[in-house]
Amino acid sequence: CHVIYGVVGLKVHGKMALVIRQEGSSMRRYIHMGTGNYNDMTARLYSDMSFFTADKDIGADASEFFNMILGCSVPTSWKKLVVAPHGLRKRLKALIDREIEFAEAGKGGHVIAKMNSLLDKDIILKLYEASSKGVKIELIVRGICSLIPGIEGVSQNITVRSVIGQFLEHHRIIYFANGGNCEMYLSSADWMKRNLSERVELLFP
Repeated sequence: CHVIYGVVGLKVHGKMALVIRQEGSSMRRYIHMGTGNYNDMTARLYSDMSFFTADKDIGADASEFFNMILGCSVPTSWKKLVVAPHGLRKRLKALIDREIEFAEAGKGGHVIAKMNSLLDKDIILKLYEASSKGVKIELIVRGICSLIPGIEGVSQNITVRSVIGQFLEHHRIIYFANGGNCEMYLSSADWMKRNLSERVELLFP
């Protein structure tokens, strides 16, 4: 067992397990990713989601992810995963821009996002822009939220709710209508500067 204590200058906050298994004459990758920590105490108290797959593209990305963590290489591109701090902020803004394009074309634009905290200035400004151009935005934020909904001409198309229940609502889930061909993502990252710019995080379909 080799224990690696992180990447210099960055906190590794993404959650992933990779099993590489020989099956007959070939190797197959099994990948587990989630919104919650691999922690038996919080698993009893937190409400989280996870995803288990043998998808070949995600498997290739998973291997590259661990190569990056181990300091072996930094991929120039990813097949299906989005990784902070290298591209998560940019991808989120691009996905919101796509909803703006659908709204301006009269095809609707809709974003639903659930997270623990919303503090990142760039993302908040992008959400204001989307709202002002007709994108419907529904936010479910458990904790701190710096975005102000309901401002005419700025955030009139944005609603913010907080869900309080038996368990601590910890998952990060994002929905983009994508003109009727919806896309759903899970993520380890809240929309905060530290998560998008100063940590190793994951976003995955």
